Amino acid sequence: MLSLQFLLTAFVVVVAPGTGVVYTLALALGQGWRAGLWAALGCTFGIVPHLLAATLGLAALLHTSAVLFQVVKFAGVAYLLYLAWQALRSGGALRIEKRAAVEHPWRIARRGALINILNPKLSIFFLALLPPFLSGNAGTATAEMAMLGGIFMAMTFAVFVAYALFASAARDAVLASETAMRWLNRTFAAVFAGLGLRLAFERA
Repeated sequence: MLSLQFLLTAFVVVVAPGTGVVYTLALALGQGWRAGLWAALGCTFGIVPHLLAATLGLAALLHTSAVLFQVVKFAGVAYLLYLAWQALRSGGALRIEKRAAVEHPWRIARRGALINILNPKLSIFFLALLPPFLSGNAGTATAEMAMLGGIFMAMTFAVFVAYALFASAARDAVLASETAMRWLNRTFAAVFAGLGLRLAFERA
């Protein structure tokens, strides 16, 4: 059930910089705080399939099926490498540069959702994270998993929004420096590529 230990554990997990955080920072720096909010929303909703998988026991299937795990994993790897290219390519969606137009919110949110959806480790992560905090009552286990998952999602959104607002506050200073933009684009590209390579070596 809900406890201080769960809240602290979830907070540590959410605050730790990962792919979703990097994506949210890149969008907020490149396109402003509204884009950062949509990125945060997309990343949050990308958690839903993994929570459902953990609740329904599908995560165990993913864990035991090497073929299924590899298919989802390498789709995720390809997508992260694509995002790395988008941070380097002139006019790329994740490239930080002076631009007049902001992308359509749903495109931003969809990319954020795909970042999490295509990470098979998340389903297994939730399968490991949530059960220790359940009451042990089999009759309420599903409802408890849903409640804890909902709290985790709300916390994810709140923390990612904070990251977005922080990044947007620094946006003017970043856009004023060609050197800063160049190095940030290279950094974000390297981070996405590195996360993709790390995912490629993950095992179920």
